[in-house]
Amino acid sequence: MWLLLALACGSPDAPPDTLPAVARGPTAPAAPDAAALTPIRIGWQTTWATQGQLVGVLMHTDILARNGFSGDFKGFPYGGPLNEGALAGEVDVLFTADQPALILASKAPNWGIVGRLMYNRVGMFVPPNSAVTAPAGLSGKRLAVPFGAAAQREALGAIAAAGLDPKKDVTVVNLGLEEIVGVVRAGATNGRWGDLDAAAAWDPTFAELETSGRARTIASSVVTSVVVMDDVYVTAHAGAESRFMTAMAMAYDVYRADPLRADGWFQEEAKRTFEPGVLATAAAVEPNLSATDAAGIRVHLTPEDVAGITTAARFMEGAGLLKAPLAVEGVVRPVATTPPPPGDGKPAVIGL
Repeated sequence: MWLLLALACGSPDAPPDTLPAVARGPTAPAAPDAAALTPIRIGWQTTWATQGQLVGVLMHTDILARNGFSGDFKGFPYGGPLNEGALAGEVDVLFTADQPALILASKAPNWGIVGRLMYNRVGMFVPPNSAVTAPAGLSGKRLAVPFGAAAQREALGAIAAAGLDPKKDVTVVNLGLEEIVGVVRAGATNGRWGDLDAAAAWDPTFAELETSGRARTIASSVVTSVVVMDDVYVTAHAGAESRFMTAMAMAYDVYRADPLRADGWFQEEAKRTFEPGVLATAAAVEPNLSATDAAGIRVHLTPEDVAGITTAARFMEGAGLLKAPLAVEGVVRPVATTPPPPGDGKPAVIGL
């Protein structure tokens, strides 16, 4: 196991039965020389759980430094704005769902998938007192979803699977996640949130609205999310993609060993507080968090993952979300389907 906690000013105490051995004073590994580290600008989504906990781990431990990086974290509200940041040259690597990754690669082929980030839930929901009980009931209705997010594709897919034409039978409007939350929290009248009949979102917001009783789910699915890196950065820093995915595996090991601490870091960095159980619900679909040791952690894509991303691309082409056919096999870089090199075997230090 890579995890070893170092006492530091302001770091929270964890229960003795969940806290591994603590390094004290000179026994803690020395921090790497900052001058020898390669800067990397990491784009992440401030509204997105599980990913957010991994970001918290990377921020609060020496894992990036031990893999040769100095991280500069840049937060974005969701995948669409994050793509805009990537196209503007603001980040070197980013965490996103399959749909935004494919859209980014279609616009800028120098961006490619280098590993698996996580599995996460997305869902479509209606007011609790709505007469709509399934996607088929959305004919003639208005649906709000953040355009460019995987929740958009999954919502359109559920509508199409119900026998409706998403382009003709449902009015789909672009609304940001925070705006959706505001509308839902304002309450429903006659089975509608203002002029909206339904909305779509991702965890933890989806789980929060679901468990609070403010919304009732009519469809949900699990999406493969990925790590995407700029080829320009990889060319300038040979092996960066493999080393970064090693760091991601190490971050998962810290997260799975102490999820409550990671939850706290995410809420601190995102400046949001969630009700007990919401983050656990969001994390339940990610198998790495139930691994019994570091050997059970997987951050590479399986053939099934790649097939799912390919299916997503074909649907996006048909729905007009991609302007032209996209060769997924080219977007998925070879390193993405190969387990990264193991870490150095030393425990990560928290609180440096």
